[in-house]
Order: sequence, then structure tokens, then C-alpha cells
Amino acid sequence: MRAADVLAAGTTPLTAPAFPPGAHRFTDREYLNVVYRTDPEAFRHALPEPLVAGDPLVRFEVMHMGDVDGFGPYTESGQALACSFDGEQGEYLHGMWLDNSPATFAGREQSAYPKAFGTPRLAVEDGALVGTLHKGSLPVAVATMAYQHAPLDPAEAAAQIGVPTFMVKLVPGRSGPVDARLVRTRITDLTVKRAFTGPARLQLFHHVLAPLADLPVREVVSASHVLTDLTLAPVETVHDYLHQDGEDS
Repeated sequence: MRAADVLAAGTTPLTAPAFPPGAHRFTDREYLNVVYRTDPEAFRHALPEPLVAGDPLVRFEVMHMGDVDGFGPYTESGQALACSFDGEQGEYLHGMWLDNSPATFAGREQSAYPKAFGTPRLAVEDGALVGTLHKGSLPVAVATMAYQHAPLDPAEAAAQIGVPTFMVKLVPGRSGPVDARLVRTRITDLTVKRAFTGPARLQLFHHVLAPLADLPVREVVSASHVLTDLTLAPVETVHDYLHQDGEDS
């Protein structure tokens, strides 16, 4: 195998790549979002600089992907923290757990999504939309929302889902990271098909490998149930931790 072939592979194993290259279109991506207020000190501790904390709001999400190019259907869950960078309001992706290997590897390698393996589920049970996350046999999160309780303005739903997203990209080396950046991305080609709001509840359980409960629920602020089609834009670097302003590069 020539060097050019190695570079063209994009990821390993070289003869059986862990995920297909390119952008991926999400069709029938269904969200359960529960926005809650958490402990301000815990919130500030979880938010990496140079992101700026405001109101300590966390969005817990469970997303079922109806179909994704190259990955197929899967389900994902995580936390996003409200923040700002250079005056732009957005969210920091704190952690994500999903049940699809190619999507996990692609999210981490092609981009900077903080993805790990877990078992999230989204279903309707006895008049409630139920989103759960398990790590192994143990529950990590249980969210419930009254099913299709009231319509939500599609523009408001798009604004919530389509905010700029910030993530930390880390590539470890033998004596420390060889790449350490804060990156930004945003959803593109977003179509909101259906959107609802309603009362919701959220329970978080302590797990050392999925520490969502380190950001405890103090008050549920809002909830939404949204069905969309969308594309994820490539990331752009907004801050380099290894070559910060004023330091030698």
C-alpha cells in the first residue's frame, strides 16, 4: 500500500474504514429537549475557557436519527451548555452517548464531538414522550414530556436547535496533546417538520463514566419535541490551546 493510499483511507482499519467519508444528511432526526437550570459553580467548572458562562442553563437531549447517510438509524443523548464566545451566543457540547459505532468514530475523528458508547432510547409511553439513557445496565437519565401537548413555533424550534455549537478537539500524544482546539460548527439545511412543547420532568443518576448528574437539575425551564431534517457543517477552529495569543508558536 502506497503512502497516497494511506492518506486517502482517512481512517483505520485501512482496508475496512470504521466510517464512510464525507458529509452526512440526517433525515427524520427527532429531538426531545429538556432545558434546565443547574448549579452555577458546577456549570462554570464544566465550561472550558475561553467560553463565557451566563445563565447556568443545560439542554438535555435525546435524539433518534430516522436515517443518516452512511450510518443508518441510531439514537443519541447528551448535554449542551449555554455559553458565548466573542459575543456570539451558542452551546458547548459537554458529552454525548450513542449506540452506533460508525457515528461515534466519525464524530470524534472527523470532527470534535465528545461521543462515547451508551444506550439511549426515545419512545412514546402512555401519553408521554420518554427519553432515557443507560450506561450498561444502569440508568443515567430519564426524561418525560407530555406528548404533543401544545404546538411550538417552528422558527423557535429551529432557533433552539440551530445555535452555534462549540466543542473541544483533543488528539493525545505521548507527552501531551498534539492537537488541542476549541472548534465551532452549526447545523445547516435545517427543516423543522413538526414541533411541540409541554411540561416535562428530568431525573439524572450518578455514573462515573456518564457524569450527567454532576450538573444537577435545579429547575426545568422548558421542553420541546421536534422532528427535523438537517446537515452538520464542518468545524472551524476558533481557539488553539497549544498556540494561544501571546505565546510562541
